[in-house]
Amino acid sequence: MTGIFGRTGVSGLREVAASFVVPGPAGVAIRDRLRVSEADAAVLAEVGVFLGSLAAADLAERSRQGLAHDAAGWAVRKRALTGRSSARWAGSITKATHDQWALARRGQAAHLTWLRGQIASIEARLARPLGAKADKRAGLARGYATRGEWHAKSRRLHTLKDRLVVVEADRAAGRVRVVRGGRRLANTRHHLEAAGLDEQAWRQRWRAERMFLAADGESGKRFGNETIRVTDTGRLSVKLPAPLAHLANAPHGRYLLDAVVRFQHRGAEWRDRVTANRAVAYRIHHDTGRGRWYVTASWQRAAAPVLPLEAALARGVVGVDMNDDHLAAWHLDVHGNPVGEPQRFFYDLTGTTEHRDAQIRHALARLLHHTRRCGAAAIAIEDLDFAAEKGREKHGRNKRFRRLISRFPTAKLKARLVSMAAEQNIAVVAVDPAYTSRWGAQHWQNPLTTPTRKISRHDAASIAVGRRALGHPIRRRTAPPHPDQSDHGGHRTVQARPDTRRREETRPHIPGPRTRCAPPGSGAKAGDQGAQHRSGHPAEQEVWQQHSLPLSL
Repeated sequence: MTGIFGRTGVSGLREVAASFVVPGPAGVAIRDRLRVSEADAAVLAEVGVFLGSLAAADLAERSRQGLAHDAAGWAVRKRALTGRSSARWAGSITKATHDQWALARRGQAAHLTWLRGQIASIEARLARPLGAKADKRAGLARGYATRGEWHAKSRRLHTLKDRLVVVEADRAAGRVRVVRGGRRLANTRHHLEAAGLDEQAWRQRWRAERMFLAADGESGKRFGNETIRVTDTGRLSVKLPAPLAHLANAPHGRYLLDAVVRFQHRGAEWRDRVTANRAVAYRIHHDTGRGRWYVTASWQRAAAPVLPLEAALARGVVGVDMNDDHLAAWHLDVHGNPVGEPQRFFYDLTGTTEHRDAQIRHALARLLHHTRRCGAAAIAIEDLDFAAEKGREKHGRNKRFRRLISRFPTAKLKARLVSMAAEQNIAVVAVDPAYTSRWGAQHWQNPLTTPTRKISRHDAASIAVGRRALGHPIRRRTAPPHPDQSDHGGHRTVQARPDTRRREETRPHIPGPRTRCAPPGSGAKAGDQGAQHRSGHPAEQEVWQQHSLPLSL
């Protein structure tokens, strides 16, 4: 998929940004199922609903304070929650409230940016005559096709301006709008039949989403967390709030679950942390659709130093072109030559969110295994971001393309690839996506197509991505001349190094008998008679030496 968005230079082409190695993840999260009994499930539900009501009230109070919030106001809220639960639960709730408010503010800022961009785009198009074409060099947008569309967009412009006034007022007052449990699930209450739910099932899901059973860890405390504690043997216990202390079945007001936690993924790393009393955060949540309880453990780790770009590409790279239904990959050596055969890793983005996530994980796992088999230590991928490129004002009536980029999981795919590649000690190199598909098809699709191998634009784009990561130009060298005219169809199409002079030009014009051109003062009978020899011309060997690296197909 080609990225063609960004600044344009004098020539009309976008400036290509430098490639870079993507930093690895700074945190770890693992999950395990809790096979709880009915009694344990009842206690967890009661505790979660009670703490969820406290979290909702605290978030409302924080929202009312707006920009006037300070440390003194936070201390007042925490003291009030401590009397109704405990000091540790009060700390967890207030911290979660601050994180939620900050997230809502970031979303509010992004919404403001989107509204202003949409208003500017519509105003620019309304100012143009009907049917006017765009002029990128002059910075002019295209006009609307019909009078009806122009009228509809003018009405939408007034709607967006009214919405902008409201959002700007909320922003200035520090007021955010948050739905605990999710706005989508709240709207589902009015469309139960379409969602395949009845009122009781919806209320169970709504109650589960509004529960609060999360606690941050603290280094130096026993097993890294005093509120939700999981021992090295897998025994899980929860510190009960003061009003629910009568439910305790263990000393110091704790409830010990019958279920045993066994983290299969990263279990050894988690066990090393809890044994050393290092901080581990836990979250317990209920999946009402499956009727299961889960516990998620997370912790931060020291950020690994970013590998230099030259070191990451020392053994070549696997160029990857992301598409709507597959990843196209091709291994390139250090000289930019494609090695072996192109690979395609398919996935299906239809269906539920869980199905899409599983499809993406499976495709990325196969990509990483292919990279290990090739011996490469880096994957080159386009640095795509369609966050601001989904609107009708940008892509007009092309509904199919708008739907494609709207459902394309660019951020999730990149984040998951970086996380999975870090476990395999494989670097991820992000490259500018400008013109990769266009130039890849122009310079690589036809030359690599054979009667037994069909090369697609996406395969050619993967070569372009890999070559850009390696620092090579995307285009190939010029084709060799016809036989018996220069060097009998020599290997002019091999990849030369970037520092090789005149690597993209035709063979230089060398005066002499071979080119039927003698310099002044010389001729067929003048000078060194060695120049008459058609083979092994000494002057030619000194002036022109062809690079010996072959183009691997």
